[in-house]
Amino acid sequence: MLQEAHTLQEVENGTIKRTGRSRGGARIYYEGYWIRHYKVPEDTLLYKKRLIDQLTKRVFHHVERGINTPGERLEKVRAAYEAEENISRKRVLAAMLAGALLNRGSDILTKMVEMEVMGVKVESDNPLIKECGRCFMGALEYGKYIKPVHGREGLDELWGEPFKVFATPIEHFIESRYLKLAHTMREIDDIAAKLEAIFQHAPMFRDNIPTLLELADSAKKVMETMRSDRRFIDIWPRFVSASEGVAAGKPRLPANPSRKDQTLGKRGMQLFHDAGSLIFDLSNLRIPMPATARALLERCDQFHERYASRLQAPYSA
Repeated sequence: MLQEAHTLQEVENGTIKRTGRSRGGARIYYEGYWIRHYKVPEDTLLYKKRLIDQLTKRVFHHVERGINTPGERLEKVRAAYEAEENISRKRVLAAMLAGALLNRGSDILTKMVEMEVMGVKVESDNPLIKECGRCFMGALEYGKYIKPVHGREGLDELWGEPFKVFATPIEHFIESRYLKLAHTMREIDDIAAKLEAIFQHAPMFRDNIPTLLELADSAKKVMETMRSDRRFIDIWPRFVSASEGVAAGKPRLPANPSRKDQTLGKRGMQLFHDAGSLIFDLSNLRIPMPATARALLERCDQFHERYASRLQAPYSA
């Protein structure tokens, strides 16, 4: 069942409720969703370093190959970028420069953490802190030249997260993450609800609806659950299985389908497959993609407008 926003009573963002371990533990409310809540760690350089490392690995996973340039090669990449005149190659070098700057900032942060572990306090006006900030800022600037694996939308926001962790208090960053999760969950629910509304009474397609709803529900659970959480072991197989089920879905065609039946089945299932792929991407990225989601919803409306009279037409299977 799709999660609905609270309409009877206004709940303030950031409200926490305890539900007991059997029901998933603590939940925090944002924008109509009660999301799994984890205790906010102490705002230390050590925690920021670990978080930046996680975010850096995630962002490199979702962008073009070859730009995860070691920080030690920063000056060579910068020199090559400044000397290059070919527009296409200069774009690639700019992306590599962004990667090098991000890794250099992370390298500097690692050294500062090592110093703090040894008992050497690193003050906010330390030159290392300033240089680290410049590296993250530079990575953010050149990140606009990076090509993502899927589409373009959301990359700027995803690439900027390591800098946000460095530059803002941890509690503010965590709050922004909950907001993004809630907005992404809403997009997933909107997609699943749209397809359910269009196809729930269509004999050719309605067998695919339960799998799509299972994907939407498990996708939201994957998004809100940390990989280190023991519950992730139960959630991830559900999610992958549902995703594979949507991708393998087929229309229920008549015994002797006409060409029109075959065309309708192909186009309807394309919406299911595209919706499944987008839900999968949204869950992995954990950021909303409003333009992409809106385009899919518009395609669904156009499909319904064109084929509404045939979606509920009876036939002999």
